[in-house]
Amino acid sequence: MVAIKNIQRVYFIGIGGIGMSAIARYFNENGASVSGYDRTETSLTQQLVTEGMHIHYTDDVQAIDREAQVVVYTPAIPASHAELNWYRDNGYTVVKRSDILQAITNEMYAITIAGTHGKTTVSTMTAHILRHTGYGCNAFLGGIAVNYDRNFWSSDRQVAVIEADEYDRSFLKLNPDIAVLTAMDPDHLDIYGTPEAMEEAFIQYTHNIKPNGTLIVKYGLKRDADLDTPNKITYNLYNDQANIYATNVQGSAGGYHFDVVEESWKIEDVRLNIGGLHNVENALVAISVAYLLGIDAEKIKAAVADFKGIRRRFEYVVRHDDKVYIDDYAHHPEELRALITSAKALFPGMKCTVIFQPHLFSRTRDLADGFAEVLSLADEVVLLPIYPARELPMEGVTSQMIADRMTNKNVRVLEKAALLEWLPAHASPLLITAGAGDIDLLKGRIAEIVNG
Repeated sequence: MVAIKNIQRVYFIGIGGIGMSAIARYFNENGASVSGYDRTETSLTQQLVTEGMHIHYTDDVQAIDREAQVVVYTPAIPASHAELNWYRDNGYTVVKRSDILQAITNEMYAITIAGTHGKTTVSTMTAHILRHTGYGCNAFLGGIAVNYDRNFWSSDRQVAVIEADEYDRSFLKLNPDIAVLTAMDPDHLDIYGTPEAMEEAFIQYTHNIKPNGTLIVKYGLKRDADLDTPNKITYNLYNDQANIYATNVQGSAGGYHFDVVEESWKIEDVRLNIGGLHNVENALVAISVAYLLGIDAEKIKAAVADFKGIRRRFEYVVRHDDKVYIDDYAHHPEELRALITSAKALFPGMKCTVIFQPHLFSRTRDLADGFAEVLSLADEVVLLPIYPARELPMEGVTSQMIADRMTNKNVRVLEKAALLEWLPAHASPLLITAGAGDIDLLKGRIAEIVNG
């Protein structure tokens, strides 16, 4: 492949994906001609067009860029895709998104964040701190930062913050200077087969750290003994056996005050203005990275206080004294656990209704018991039909599969239209929508219902 800095014309197949669009923006902001295909037009693809990129929405070899130096595709694209196969058959340089990120990690000082959950928030917090403090970075994110309404920003400083995706083993191509590992809970078993195989992949990820690089890892992970690197820093929200932990954590006004304690340093009275105790733990990681880079503690505190969160990560859609509506991307049992327990802790006494859209038939099948256990923590649950994404239906795998396993029987399975009819008479003071599919398309209508 041509060196990244020498690529002047690039074509993306699946340009509207959150990770793909970040790379497209990178090339576009560095003066390259960028065009591509996606299946559907979205607000994100519309933004890309306004930024100067050319995008079409039909799989049509007549619409492609035949002068592209490099063609980038996402693993979600089917093998039968006509444009992808035309480029391959005609000898073009065709690479995955992960190949571009690999080249970026080889050419820049790379901070990569991996883990079954938490990686989008940690990546965005880290990149925000580096930007806000004036240190600077190139940010490749898996979510839209509320502060900037972007999933990418650039800097003259040759430092990259990259969300490291475990799907399709993409993250194993990265060569970080600082590698973060937040969690190794089972997921993507359609790719890995077994939890043990997935754990092995995360361990391999830590082996790809550059010489003299650093691993920042959550204290107490199942395979901790195998995560043995020369420069290893552990973190944990409360456990003082970790190298970095939080003390004096106090919730207030939908956010938190806390102190960050490390063996040789301490930052007191940090203010985080987003909800979710798990986000305090995520902030520990971002603060640790900034401290490693030598950024002043007061600048770090100011940046954390200014962090406004990520679209669909504990996002307050409606927030009044008597009613709160939170939307979240949570699509794994442990993410849902953190979401529900944090919301109930921040807003005690409020009846909590969770509307959840399962994502993928395979994930629902593999983790149905976990979903049922965690969703039973809510006072009331509505399950939407499974969002298939890249998968075909599986016999016997439906949202009812989760409902049947729940100990809390105040649960119903509804189509979207039926949900909107049911909700006006049943909206709880604390309402949560969650899922990685298209449930967020209902957000505006649900907000109207909640606001009355």
